[in-house]
Amino acid sequence: MEITGSQLIINSLIEEGVDKIFAYPGGYDKDIFDALYHEKDIELILPRHEQGLIHAAEGYARSTGKVGVCLVTSGPGATNLVTGIADANYDGIPLVCFTGQVATSVIGNDAFQEVDIVGITRTICKYSTTIRKREDLGRVIKEAFYIARTGKPGPVVVDLPSNIVSEFGPSEYPKSIDIRGYKPSTGVHIGQIKKALEMLKGAKKPLFLIGGGVNISRANEELEKLVDITNVPVITTIMGKGAIPTSHPLFIGNVGMHGSYAANRAVNECDVLFSIGTRFNDRVTGKISEFAPNAKIIHIA
Repeated sequence: MEITGSQLIINSLIEEGVDKIFAYPGGYDKDIFDALYHEKDIELILPRHEQGLIHAAEGYARSTGKVGVCLVTSGPGATNLVTGIADANYDGIPLVCFTGQVATSVIGNDAFQEVDIVGITRTICKYSTTIRKREDLGRVIKEAFYIARTGKPGPVVVDLPSNIVSEFGPSEYPKSIDIRGYKPSTGVHIGQIKKALEMLKGAKKPLFLIGGGVNISRANEELEKLVDITNVPVITTIMGKGAIPTSHPLFIGNVGMHGSYAANRAVNECDVLFSIGTRFNDRVTGKISEFAPNAKIIHIA
């Protein structure tokens, strides 16, 4: 059976377990809104502005661990997402952003509200693409959700030309996908773990540095167990705050230029810095040559 692209988009959201969509209507996403109107299992959250929309979707993704889903029109609707896309990319927040686009027949002709949103966002998201064929729609959406939530999570932009959305085509939504150039690691290297544990056991002044990756992966309980077993003090980045209760007796504080004196002093004096889920940005390290000068660093990204 053939269905419209807009109906396939709604069906795909249901298949992906989406229960909320952050969306703002416009000329080039109205067909998707029409299809969404009849779907009672997805709650529409309508903001005052697209910039607020994407930050709300980010907050939803951060708090629930689910993929935040955005839907906006072309041109200014799409470009209003840019700051939020960049923010989600830096912080590893899973988003799928659907942007309306002019028909494929006029792309590149400076049509009304046409912008190259794929070109604009290419460097600030995990993946961005414009769908050119109706038969590719289901596969690309499946890939978008897979890329957004796997590996280090992040935002994906799917640009939807108006003719693709209104065109009839296959109703099938793939159960699985295989992306040749994208194979995120899901295993661990036992030898490296054993080596890290030996370094930790031999340390006289070990220290855990915890970043936002622990919060994103919902590994808070496991982290607290690890800290209790090893009796190693903990510092966090700003993104890592809350990964372990601040009332925990081994929690020292936040590190870096926005951190505490005690936490930064601990970094300077530790001999093994066991880092989990942080990217060592400049707000944490300061001058790299002077960061943890006496420590061997173990890094779990």
